[in-house]
Amino acid sequence: MNTRRSHSVRVLAGDIGGTKTRLAVVEVAGARVHSVVEATYRSAAHASLEAILTVFFSDHPASVQAACFGIAGPVRDGRARTTNLPWRVQADALAKRFSIDRVFLLNDLEANAWGIQALGPEDLHTLHEGDPDPEGNAAVIAAGTGLGEAGICRDRGGWHPFATEGGHADFAPGSDLEIALLRFLRARHGHVSWERVLSGPGLVAIHAFLREERAVPMPQWLEEEMRIGDGAAAISRAAQEGRDGLCAEALGLFVRLYGAEAGNLALKHMATGGLYLGGGIAPKILGALQDDGFIQAFLDKGRMRPLLERVPVQVILNDRTALYGPAVYAARRLEATRS
Repeated sequence: MNTRRSHSVRVLAGDIGGTKTRLAVVEVAGARVHSVVEATYRSAAHASLEAILTVFFSDHPASVQAACFGIAGPVRDGRARTTNLPWRVQADALAKRFSIDRVFLLNDLEANAWGIQALGPEDLHTLHEGDPDPEGNAAVIAAGTGLGEAGICRDRGGWHPFATEGGHADFAPGSDLEIALLRFLRARHGHVSWERVLSGPGLVAIHAFLREERAVPMPQWLEEEMRIGDGAAAISRAAQEGRDGLCAEALGLFVRLYGAEAGNLALKHMATGGLYLGGGIAPKILGALQDDGFIQAFLDKGRMRPLLERVPVQVILNDRTALYGPAVYAARRLEATRS
């Protein structure tokens, strides 16, 4: 955590996801953050981020020095198009519309990476201790509505997150069963990315594949739970409660694939400083992640296994990390303009 002294600033922070949008007015001093007011909105119920901000400021009038939004999608030149929503977001248009001096846009995983600096030990759960390099790079992978990945360049000058769209890279099967899964998904989608398997919809797809592969009918109670609620959550609950063997197999395969791609990311970014699991899914399946499947797949990289054995792996438990990150970033940018 960065401990250098800094003036306190008030920032509007946003975590803009495909399922929900969370906004907060946050007081920031260095990497210390305090949320003053928060609100959550169902993203698909609104035509745009501007529409949600109008509601937020109407309900919570506030004066802020800057705003920063982490957005699930690529960001370039202060513009973003959300991957899982039909929204276009422009920083300069938001600044003008809401009379905010500075508005910044970040990729959502880059925002998560900034937020890690504001976390304490109680906000992280260690899956693998490793032997971290204090000046080594780090990386974040987060399965939720989609799959996000980000890198962190770390040196004596500080902590420097950067965005990627690695979740949309080609899915790489590593077993005969996973090759069959690839064929199943190719028939549905054509191109098969890691996001097609490592996400809420991905778990549902893995479950559907295994039902077909094993020729096992779906229990009526499970079909009903999936119909009226979140399908991935229903599968995960059934697996963790021991109510359905095929759900358990689906979650086990999901966890192994999560470990495999986490290991890929750690290698690509030489993440000797640590690999972090963010997103909404990991804390909900913590017991399954603590089984051997995840870490075995993470380490199963042939001659690179000794390198990965030294990489610490931690689950982010604090779901405000994606709000803290934009706030920390905006405060850092404001501080830079004053120095």
